[in-house]
Amino acid sequence: MKNFIQTLRNIWRIDDLKNRIIATLGLVLVYRVGAHIVLPGIDPNKIAALGEQTKDGIMSILNMFSGGAFANASIFALGIMPYITASIIVQLLGMAVPYFQRLQKDGESGRRKINRIIRILTVGVMLVQAPSYLINLHYQLPDSAFLAEGFWGFTFPSVIILTAGTMFIMWLGERITDKGIGNGISLLIMIGIIARLPFAFGAEFVSRVQEVGGGGLIALIVELVMLFLVFVVSILLVQGTRKIPVQYAKRIVGNKQYGGVRQYIPLKVNAAGVMPIIFAQALMFIPLMFTHFNTEATSSIAAAFADYTGFWYNFTFALLVIIFTYFYTAITFSPQQMADEMKKRGGYIPGVKPGKKTVEFLDDIMSRITLPGSIFLALIAILPVFAILCHVNNQFAQFYGGTSLLIMVGVILDTLQQIESHLLMHHYDGLMKSGRIKGRTGSTAAL
Repeated sequence: MKNFIQTLRNIWRIDDLKNRIIATLGLVLVYRVGAHIVLPGIDPNKIAALGEQTKDGIMSILNMFSGGAFANASIFALGIMPYITASIIVQLLGMAVPYFQRLQKDGESGRRKINRIIRILTVGVMLVQAPSYLINLHYQLPDSAFLAEGFWGFTFPSVIILTAGTMFIMWLGERITDKGIGNGISLLIMIGIIARLPFAFGAEFVSRVQEVGGGGLIALIVELVMLFLVFVVSILLVQGTRKIPVQYAKRIVGNKQYGGVRQYIPLKVNAAGVMPIIFAQALMFIPLMFTHFNTEATSSIAAAFADYTGFWYNFTFALLVIIFTYFYTAITFSPQQMADEMKKRGGYIPGVKPGKKTVEFLDDIMSRITLPGSIFLALIAILPVFAILCHVNNQFAQFYGGTSLLIMVGVILDTLQQIESHLLMHHYDGLMKSGRIKGRTGSTAAL
């Protein structure tokens, strides 16, 4: 406790770090206030039906990602997910379209152009998702809940407000990244998830207390222990690395080992971090836009993907997580760069020729170790379904899986790593005596 208080004092002594933390808290407060501002033209006293809709099913996940704004019919109802969807589209284009490939190689100027394209595309996504959200409001809320009617009286201004709300959240995220601590967009997603945790725990606690006898409370304790174990596994998965086997990985120069110690090339089992889950979840929300179209095909597809406990939803979700894990690993890990770096330092892999053969070898090794990592990440992502099958409350079950827990772990580690970097830079002790905190800044920064 004494060390913790001393660490807080050290943080407060560093003016730059203190100002960044205060700025972050202030911007997060603005985000949370906005999540409770109801759209003009809707009676806030008559949106209870929307809250009932978001208790279960995929709507509860969307509501969790928006920090409850979806159920509040808020100006921030669609949250940051349209921006993430636009980011997915642009990054996929970067793999197939030469123009986007050139932009990715142009450094800072290319990154600015890509960000501009993502913002424009976000507006386009909002022009599709916002009307779908308003259609859902008309289905869920009574007619008396709408104080304004018609296209020009309600629909058009509401679409503009929802679009502006998402763009404003983007702006808040960018300001947090520039002026605050951590990656802004990822931090806002985490804050939205944490905001739902007390309600989810409260619902689970009430349901367990109402059970006959003392079995309910015992079950609740078991659930909390299991949640802690999943939390520990999530940390290991976020930080986990593996090393190329000794016979391949040791680097030798002049037939001598560096300082008599064998050197290894650390390769991460999960180099993509939490990004595959965020991106896969964003794509799983797309069928919701077609829920209220009355064609038989769209209705059946939307119904299949609206049931997040169903087989097809979880199979598709897990498959997308695996695909995006490989996709993001290809972005964050460059075998060509690693091979060039080894060559510059005079290192090589025994039995493998330097140059192209080394690149192919590293790429093959990374592909092999990414497979079990991606499968395990997919299993963590669909873990809430197994929790529900064990009769855990639907809202609380969401915190057993990657849509919440892994995101929270990754973002928290990133933020703590940045705080620790400031402390060490000013010659203070870090946050932990046992070693440096390893975050996932490389992957979450992609947002």
